[in-house]
Amino acid sequence: MDHAGLSEISTLMNQFESHARQHGYQVIAGIDEAGRGPLAGPVVAAAVILPPGYGHPEINDSKQLTARRREFLYEVIKTDALAVGLGVIEAPVIDRINILQATLMAMRDAVTDLSLSPDYLLIDGKNRIDVQTPQKAIVKGDAKSISIAAASIIAKVSRDRIMEIYHRQFPQYNFLKNKGYGTVEHREAIHRCGRCKIHRLSFAVKSSLNNQTSLL
Repeated sequence: MDHAGLSEISTLMNQFESHARQHGYQVIAGIDEAGRGPLAGPVVAAAVILPPGYGHPEINDSKQLTARRREFLYEVIKTDALAVGLGVIEAPVIDRINILQATLMAMRDAVTDLSLSPDYLLIDGKNRIDVQTPQKAIVKGDAKSISIAAASIIAKVSRDRIMEIYHRQFPQYNFLKNKGYGTVEHREAIHRCGRCKIHRLSFAVKSSLNNQTSLL
């Protein structure tokens, strides 16, 4: 892609950041999460503050990237960002307060974990979080805002690394491969071995054998 094309992408991905700066905000954090849907493991949120006007042609929605590119961009973002914060909410809390509230809690924790105090937040999705900072929720924001896209990469890689640690404790579920998501192999392991301490007990498991759901 030529320079003009890269410049256009950078402008588009900075549109929400630029709009916020035009209204006087200077320290803008993008927030996103990973792990709302899995049957096991935490939901992880990240908050990222990038330098004004920052651009990178590969930083996009983490779901559009290979694991190798996410790992590479994770290091780029950690190096280039002004601040990165992380929030991790484990399965027992998810079961107690539900996944939406756990996700919003993880996002709030990611913001408070930042070493810089943001004056404006860009949040992926349609829900605001419980902080006093001015904020904007953006549906599919990880494809529209470079700050949110960067947060999506940090959240995804961070969660994958957590699940790799859990794999060493519970190899029978193959978390190394499925990262806690409800693959056929994972669901069969649950029906064979039962659930472990990082499974979300409030999430129904569909049997790959009879296509019925249960909470086990």
